[in-house]
Amino acid sequence: MNENFTVEPEVLRAKITAETARINWLELQKFYAAGAVLQVAAGLDLVDVAFAVATDDKTRVADWLAQQQLGAVSDEQAGLWYQAKTELWAVVISPWVLVQAPALH
Repeated sequence: MNENFTVEPEVLRAKITAETARINWLELQKFYAAGAVLQVAAGLDLVDVAFAVATDDKTRVADWLAQQQLGAVSDEQAGLWYQAKTELWAVVISPWVLVQAPALH
């Protein structure tokens, strides 16, 4: 979201929230193949992570990466989601598509 103008944090967070949607993993194959999909751990808030990525919050993103709470989708995970036709929560923060498996109840 490197735009030429400054967006108020509340406006950006609302925009991210509005653009978050459920999508089937099958529809994300071309993005996965391009290495553009990042998985967000179940314990994190997808909107919070997307906001940190969008605002280039290097500290928070580095912490999540180091703790393996944010990162590339493994081939094994991708295969499981593909076979199960899993629906994920997703949001685009260009050039990334952030995905999170819905919480199991």
